[in-house]
Amino acid sequence: MNERLNSQVNIPVEFFATKNNGESIGEAEALEWLKQSDTSMQYYAAWWLGRNRSTHPETIPLLCKALKQRQPRSIEKGVEANAVARNAARALGKLKDPTVIPSLLKALEDNDDGLREATSRALGEIKAKEAIFPLIKKLSSGPDIAGSPQEGSPRLKEPCEAMIEALGNIGYPSTEAIAVIKPFCNHDRPLIRSATYRALLQLTGEYMWADTLIDLLKHKQIQVRRAVMMDLGAVGWRPALEPIVQTLAENSLKLIALRGLVENTPTNYPQEPSIVKVMAAMDELI
Repeated sequence: MNERLNSQVNIPVEFFATKNNGESIGEAEALEWLKQSDTSMQYYAAWWLGRNRSTHPETIPLLCKALKQRQPRSIEKGVEANAVARNAARALGKLKDPTVIPSLLKALEDNDDGLREATSRALGEIKAKEAIFPLIKKLSSGPDIAGSPQEGSPRLKEPCEAMIEALGNIGYPSTEAIAVIKPFCNHDRPLIRSATYRALLQLTGEYMWADTLIDLLKHKQIQVRRAVMMDLGAVGWRPALEPIVQTLAENSLKLIALRGLVENTPTNYPQEPSIVKVMAAMDELI
């Protein structure tokens, strides 16, 4: 999917993609931009380094430094330092360097909701087992642990969807993780339910959770159908091939989900339809 627009000024990161002469920047320029005080340049640089999987020795230290940037919220200032920190967290997740886990765990305690969300997903991408307990602790805070999460509960102040997704991606099937995730099956927000079914499929291997995801593909809201397609692709659930193809959503997103069925299928999941069938379906969508 396309990178998110900046939440404050609605400027896509690609806006910052060129030098004054119109040429695209490279790794050297991205590193130099990340060292500047201009947050717009830093914002794009952090995104560039993550997207292009930079392996330069300066990349990790500079991104960790950007991760610590903070400022009081001020929309009129354009791209905020907080937004740079979020992009830095996303980039660190893509680079999958385990040495950044302590820095990400500190950011997980930040007051910025968006940073905690980006950090949670980054820890999931790195498969950081060190994050399991902190994520469980945040998800289990507040009353009504055994039942449906209630509006106003302290844990709803956390980015639950991202934290549940992270526990699923880390993939360690602890009884504590499964127990804290299951109540969210009853959540009134379908995107959180989708993340929950996905994580439970990843952690338990029980096929019933894939069936609940496929059922959710029929949701009346297109943003829900889009998210569910991405979740099915992310876990590589091959039997979802036909339901994804038939979903009322953009072909471009269907292609991303189907690519996930090819690239992400664990050996303990059904291997049918075959890769050949999935590829044929992708060809028909192009």
